[in-house]
Amino acid sequence: MDSLITAAARALAAGDPLGALKRVALRNDAPALALRGIAMAQLGDLVRAKALVRSAARAFGAHEAVARARCVVAEAEMALAARELTWPAKALEAARATLEEHGDRVNAAHARYLEVRRLLLIGRLDEAERKLASLDPTPFPPALRAAHELVVAGIAMRRLRTKPARAALERAARAARDAHIPALAAEVASASLLLDAPAARLLARGEERLLRLEEVEALLASRALVVDACRHVVRDARTVVSLARRPVLFALARALGEAWPADLPRGTLIARAFRAKRADESHRARLRVEVGRLRRMLRPLAGVSATPLGFKLVPRRAREVVVLARPVEEEHAAVLAFLADGESWSSSALALALAASQRTVQRALDSLRAAAKVHSFGRGRARRWMTPPVPGFTTTLLLPAPLPGDLG
Repeated sequence: MDSLITAAARALAAGDPLGALKRVALRNDAPALALRGIAMAQLGDLVRAKALVRSAARAFGAHEAVARARCVVAEAEMALAARELTWPAKALEAARATLEEHGDRVNAAHARYLEVRRLLLIGRLDEAERKLASLDPTPFPPALRAAHELVVAGIAMRRLRTKPARAALERAARAARDAHIPALAAEVASASLLLDAPAARLLARGEERLLRLEEVEALLASRALVVDACRHVVRDARTVVSLARRPVLFALARALGEAWPADLPRGTLIARAFRAKRADESHRARLRVEVGRLRRMLRPLAGVSATPLGFKLVPRRAREVVVLARPVEEEHAAVLAFLADGESWSSSALALALAASQRTVQRALDSLRAAAKVHSFGRGRARRWMTPPVPGFTTTLLLPAPLPGDLG
């Protein structure tokens, strides 16, 4: 490896893409193409970066397995930055195995972190934790240690474990300072802000207030019965009943939770659950059936008592009933939650992250664009969607993870 290639690689490792380009901008050999591609990625031109890295992979000979594997890892990182989450995981795993076999443990670990970050983005937390457990960050350079701690913090936040998340972010901040890479330090600082940003709203006894993630964690460990409208479950500190696939039952549970300790008229329940403007006898009959189903589902946690006016929620163990809702509730809030990270997303990546069909996501994006809440650029498969981060938007922290039957 010549001195210019070595100097360019060191510049990239230090987060100086312009310094790297000064050394290899006019060269078209395989190592220079790869370094130019990585430099363009650091500068944000992911389309040109991907083309350069692919050209480098073709230019490396068949006997240069390690160099080709590094190109695969670089392309996977660009895909992740562009929120192209459908890239072939098997190719990255094969590249990781090649790097591991040839003793390039740092780049092999980097490939593993890319896998874990993708799993975290699409909500597969158990799988992400299993893959992360195989990595010991101690011998890694500071930049990779910071990446490790960011993933640890991300999983902890999605698990509502705020103390481990804060500890991991503190370690990530120290590693980022040691790495002397401003972009990495900014990423850690951005992740840290999530812990103090509004994560949910608490609705109780006719009042509401915003909660930070730490307060949500404390609420779920308290003696309250929580109707969780973020994850569509009803829970106390010991038992969780999912109504994620029973929208009518959850609508009834939420309406009764918001009214507690009072009862709720039958007409109001019909309007909330069935979206009917005028209640007739068929609606009242259906309400009786759905309330019976709700009683059976909530039996470990609460009863649903009939009153002269309507129905009332009666907790069994809890001292009070509260509703936990998203900071801002509107149609397609889950789509906005992912777009609020400021990155550009493809509709296919959003569909994967939301465990929804791509057509459903596309309709939501079209509706949001018509309301001037998102914008797109590019055409066809290259089209990307984004919106600037706005305080108060729903965050992804309390979005429900995909249900077991949704995982393909």
